[in-house]
Formats: sequence, structure tokens, C-alpha cells
Amino acid sequence: MQDTLTLTCLACGQINRLPVARLDANPKCAKCKVALVDGDVAELTQAVHAKSTKTDSLPILVDYWAPWCGPCRTMAPEFAKAARALRANARFAKIDTEQYPQISQQLGIRGIPLLIMYSAGHETARLSGARPASDIETFVRQHL
Repeated sequence: MQDTLTLTCLACGQINRLPVARLDANPKCAKCKVALVDGDVAELTQAVHAKSTKTDSLPILVDYWAPWCGPCRTMAPEFAKAARALRANARFAKIDTEQYPQISQQLGIRGIPLLIMYSAGHETARLSGARPASDIETFVRQHL
């Protein structure tokens, strides 16, 4: 097992390296001081999305959504609940496909909400449709 992790700050995009042993110590970004692993769902920009999905050591689950999507809005609190439950195992983020339509084109997204799990710089799994927190947690655990 590796001794250090690489985590992109989901707020500013700074790449941070930290010892695995510090993961439970509420590590903060060296640049902007935002917590790196806090159990919250981060709102991504296109640039931070590209960086975090390619470089992060800790798995990241991204919710592809849009403000006009009813099922997306319905699933948001469930996604946040799963993020808090799996805080030590993965980070959770979301990106607005209406604001960043290029993301949908790049990834071949045909419907939302869509969850994509990334690990070690690669897409590992997809789960489509609005889901309860228990389904999201099961999905993440299966693909860790």
C-alpha cells in the first residue's frame, strides 16, 4: 500500500500530497486551506474535474446533473447522505452538465443523473438514474 496520497483540492484545484496516516486528521489544502476530505459534496468546475479524475489517489464519485432535472434535484440529498457515510473511503462531487456541456460530450453522457466512479485516474463504473443513499453506498463499496 502507498504511504502518500495525491488529492486535488476540489475548491481551488491545487494538487496536495499527504501521508495516508493523516487522512483521518481533517487535512486541508496547502493553498486555500479548505478541507480535502470532509464528507461534503463539492461543486466542480471543468478544470478541477479534469484534474481530480486523473490524478487523485482516493476514489472520487461524480454526480453529473443539471438544475432543470427533477430526478437530479431529488437525488441530491441522498447523494450528500452517502457522501457523509463514506467520507473515509471516497470523495463525492457534482458537476453541472448544463454549465459544462463539453463534459457530457467527452464522456458520452446521454442521460442524467449519472454517477461515475473514478479511481487511480480511470473511470471504474457508472450508475444511472436517481438512487437512494443506500444504493449509492453499495455501488461505491462494490467498486473500491
